[in-house]
Amino acid sequence: MSKTSLTRKLQDVDSVPAAVTPPAHPTETSFVRKPKLTTGKSRKRDIPEGLWQKCPKCATMLYDKELDANLKVCLKCGHHFAIGSRERIHSLVETCTFEEMDAGMTSVDVLKFTGVATYTSKLEAYKKSTGLKDAVITGVGTIGTQRVALGVMDFSFLGGSMGSVVGEKLTRVIEAGTDKGLPVVIISTSGGARMYEGMFSLMQMAKTSAALAYHARNKLPYISVLTHPTTAGVMASYASLGDLIIAEPGAMIGFAGPRVIKDTTQAELPPGFQTAEFLLEHGLIDAIVPRKELKDALCGYLGALMAGHRREQAA
Repeated sequence: MSKTSLTRKLQDVDSVPAAVTPPAHPTETSFVRKPKLTTGKSRKRDIPEGLWQKCPKCATMLYDKELDANLKVCLKCGHHFAIGSRERIHSLVETCTFEEMDAGMTSVDVLKFTGVATYTSKLEAYKKSTGLKDAVITGVGTIGTQRVALGVMDFSFLGGSMGSVVGEKLTRVIEAGTDKGLPVVIISTSGGARMYEGMFSLMQMAKTSAALAYHARNKLPYISVLTHPTTAGVMASYASLGDLIIAEPGAMIGFAGPRVIKDTTQAELPPGFQTAEFLLEHGLIDAIVPRKELKDALCGYLGALMAGHRREQAA
């Protein structure tokens, strides 16, 4: 074999890739991770809190500003969200006509209630979070052309529970309406009597009812507006004593909750039990009025009721 042929064969051998020898031990294995396949940079952005709300009835995402402009009523299905007492007063009363009464009245811990948290600490926490002194705002204002004595409860303050301050403020505004010859309108939303005040909260049921009895003796009208929810001691007293009782659509109204009633009676409850629609059908309330129509409805009701009062006074 010539020297040239031998050189060519050696070059051919060198050009063959070397065989890969498996590692002697499995622990010596090194894996190469496959790169992740992406279509581009993620454009998902977090939605800032406080800009949108999801309707619990139809699951529509609602822009907060549009919801506020619609008085906290879903633009798609008409679901009524909770609304604050000051917002509700603003939606009903003519501008600059509302004169608040007893604005500085606050609850005190008469029973020195203790538990997971003290009553005093709860009161302070709710005052800071809501900007309210207690669960009701009362005063005198003008709805349409009629001056009225008005009380509006707020569920955001301790579940709208009725304590001594709530009972006293409502009693005073009813008495003011009686003294001034004005109709009374109370808008209720409450989980009932305030447990932290024991029997003192239960006494408010009799006190407010007695004030309304004196008001009725003077032939002055009282309109009770029930919103979601209105239950227990509030429903068992002044909320159910109106000459005219109206409610918002879908409001839960009753004394005990459906679960308690079902467990007590051991019976299946009918569909829609304790809703405003169910109670209208069975005669407990007189009308269901959507929130956006409430002011116009009150103007009509107050006009008719006060016209009757004036006729009786003239007779």
